[in-house]
Amino acid sequence: MANDGNGGWRLQMAMPANRRALLFTAAAGATIMAIRALARVPAPYDWDAPPPRQSREAFVAFMVKNRGEDPHFVGQRFDRLQALIAHRDVWDEADIRAFLFTPREEFVTPENRDRAYEWHHLNIGFGVTITGPHTVARMTNTLGVKRSDRVLEIGTGSGYQSAYLSYLTPNVFSIEIIPPLAKRTRALYDRLIAEGYNEYAAIRTRNADGYYGWEAAAPFDKIIVTCGIDHIPPPLLQQLKPGGIMVIPVGPPGAQHVIKAVKTIGEDGRATVARSDIYGGAIIPFVPFTGSHPS
Repeated sequence: MANDGNGGWRLQMAMPANRRALLFTAAAGATIMAIRALARVPAPYDWDAPPPRQSREAFVAFMVKNRGEDPHFVGQRFDRLQALIAHRDVWDEADIRAFLFTPREEFVTPENRDRAYEWHHLNIGFGVTITGPHTVARMTNTLGVKRSDRVLEIGTGSGYQSAYLSYLTPNVFSIEIIPPLAKRTRALYDRLIAEGYNEYAAIRTRNADGYYGWEAAAPFDKIIVTCGIDHIPPPLLQQLKPGGIMVIPVGPPGAQHVIKAVKTIGEDGRATVARSDIYGGAIIPFVPFTGSHPS
């Protein structure tokens, strides 16, 4: 308490230690109770507890009991997974698990909530979209994220991609260039954390031009770019570890090829990049990479 000239400070200093401790404990308890009142997720995320996949019914029951999620959307998520597997857009068990845990319905706009698990991208405002689940799954699985990896995402957007990544590693860094979108998505993460999605505390966000990466947090084992550009940004390659993988849509506006770029360092110390097209040459359009970077 500040000294108000009427003895307020002296009274505080004279307060018995046990009284101060009691007030502090009560305040802390009230804060914890307020947080718990917001929580709707019954059980915290457990890295070692995969959801059952033997049937749609078993999966829905597990997610309702442990995650407190709407069975309608959980069922749609399970159905979409079957299509992802059939189309070879997801293949590793860790990535299948990540898809099943990520509540895509939380990251679309309210008017598109019932369309969250449709094949294609959806508008989220600010001239950008949430990428379709098949593309997100294939790009993410191509990275081969390990739990110890540090992963950088360029283009936070709706927040879905970073949320997906948080089920693969607790080291996720994401950059969004549009200030109001960055603010909205950060607020969404914070709300979901308060509701019990403690795994999203792993996501560090920043409002900046993603072309230049996140030098203070580098180097990264994996980098994923969720917007199209006509070249691979040199700063991102510099911040990628030797042996690291970047997945990035490269090409003219609306006609990108999704490239897997693997960085290696030769005996002479020079970096080389091996490129491959994860869609075998098919064009996959993305929203453009924006900023003041060189073209």
